[in-house]
Amino acid sequence: MKYTKLLTLSVFLLTMSLSYGQSYVGHSIDNYSGVHGIIYNPSSIVGSNLRADVNLLSASVFGGSDYFGINLSDIMSSDGGFDFEEDSEKFPSNANNFFFNVDVLGPSFMFNINKKNSIGLVTRVRANMNINHINGELYEAVVDDFDVNDDFNFDSKNLNGTIHAWSEIGLAYGRILIEKPNHVLKGGVTLKYLQGAGSAFMSSPGLQGQFSANSETLVTQGNFNYGTSQDFEADDLDFSNLTSGVGLDIGFTYQWYKEKINNNFSINENQYKLKVGVSITDIGSISYDEAKVSRYNLDASASTANYEEDIEEFLDNNYLGVETTETAKIKLPTALHLLVDYRLSKKWFVSAQADLSMVEKGSELSTSVLNTATLAPRLETRWFSFYAPLSFRQYGDVSFGGGLRLGPLTVGSGSVFTNLLSSSSKTTDVYVGLKIPLYR
Repeated sequence: MKYTKLLTLSVFLLTMSLSYGQSYVGHSIDNYSGVHGIIYNPSSIVGSNLRADVNLLSASVFGGSDYFGINLSDIMSSDGGFDFEEDSEKFPSNANNFFFNVDVLGPSFMFNINKKNSIGLVTRVRANMNINHINGELYEAVVDDFDVNDDFNFDSKNLNGTIHAWSEIGLAYGRILIEKPNHVLKGGVTLKYLQGAGSAFMSSPGLQGQFSANSETLVTQGNFNYGTSQDFEADDLDFSNLTSGVGLDIGFTYQWYKEKINNNFSINENQYKLKVGVSITDIGSISYDEAKVSRYNLDASASTANYEEDIEEFLDNNYLGVETTETAKIKLPTALHLLVDYRLSKKWFVSAQADLSMVEKGSELSTSVLNTATLAPRLETRWFSFYAPLSFRQYGDVSFGGGLRLGPLTVGSGSVFTNLLSSSSKTTDVYVGLKIPLYR
């Protein structure tokens, strides 16, 4: 794979995020979310409002950058003529970041064995990308083939990036651990068999330098490493040659009932007043043998006059490098999820969530979730729910969106209203799902 794809793929992925879906913001905590609740907290599988749930197909995409500003109104009114590089508002800094994830939930199901035990099977195909701490002016110069008019300096400490695609099959189990007159504690776990489709990665612990537009010269200092798993192509993913791994999700949910629980009814029929959940998802990694890794010494000066969209060739022609074959262990985007859900009345709720990355920032050979805090009121009934999430996302982005569940259909976005009204929104997402819910 030409290394240009790893750097400029962020533009393509960001564009893709305007037409596909995200991580089910608002829907995942619905008491009728079924299978979608399992991927957020596996303990939600037991004592749910569904007797069983069968997911047919769901798609979720989340993308953004603190380099671009997004305005859907301008994009939709452009009649296909919108150019991200030319028309979007930009916020270049010495440490810009790009992030993207797609999550396709395939045929999956859950059902209650009895009052205290539930099981489920979840199939997913996922892809994550993170590019961290890249100088915005350097990024723009590379994308424009160094056809820029201004000189600039850059100092991208801890530059790194990873693209990773994999599929997984998860066996989920949940149980009611404690049941008291006013209290219930639930626990759940999902054991996952992972199949890695491949990864591309880069890192530079101290890349710095200067670009002279007049002389078309790039002067750099530091080291630069990049690699790919065997035969990985970001624009042509092949799920026929997979690498195995294991993963784990674990979660607990506490529910408090203002009125004493009536043991003649199931837990879901006793309406909780307060619910508190905590979970850790995506514990694990996938190792790729025979990964090709190239390491370059960048202490040199190079002419950009003849640069033509191929960073790999540019590096080979201007810098000393060596290629080795290694084992690359790619970490999953491990995350901590916290939830407080309060029932205002029979059908009205308000929830507060925090989704926090447990991957060290700047960690090589890994992807991570975007740290997010969300406040979301919702109307929830058996056949219909409506969500209005307000999220405070990493890199200073505030997003406001909406979503609804109408029987078997779920659609929504955690940022649609912000994307329509603001030209400086830095994230965007959409999700859609179709399932067969079997109510109690």
